[in-house]
Amino acid sequence: MTTTQLTASQHAVLAHAIHHGDGKLDWFPDNIKGGARKKVLDGLFNRALITTNGSDWFVAAEGYDALGCARPAPAPLATDPEIEAAVTAAEATWAQERTDTKPRTRENSKQATVIQMLRRPEGATVRQICETTGWQAHTVRGTFAGAFKKKLGLAILSDKTDGGERVYRIA
Repeated sequence: MTTTQLTASQHAVLAHAIHHGDGKLDWFPDNIKGGARKKVLDGLFNRALITTNGSDWFVAAEGYDALGCARPAPAPLATDPEIEAAVTAAEATWAQERTDTKPRTRENSKQATVIQMLRRPEGATVRQICETTGWQAHTVRGTFAGAFKKKLGLAILSDKTDGGERVYRIA
């Protein structure tokens, strides 16, 4: 454990704030005025023993440690039963929505068009899908694996006729 060397003035200011001001620095010895007061505050601040909220100075946790005093415990949060009930209800709704919904597609998108093509009894070839959407062949195959199989959970079947192209369908 490292001890922090404090001047008598710094020690007095910290001790008074801890024991009489709930950690707020609101007292200085009579002989500490003007520039001396600023030096005391700068010395404490530079060692991270005090902190500010913009207008007032307060003893930081390290300041309590420097004097060997127990750090103040944070005030317990008061719970509001109405808010707790609302949060619980909202979390239950969100959990239900996550399990009930499947990813959706827009009706007028290229993805929806491809899904319609794959649902036809004759299915669709990669070439047909490329002509319809303007996609390249690797984009079509990537869409099958990523968007359709992984994200939408669709089962894509394929079969190849003798001498023909591979035909894809949604099972």
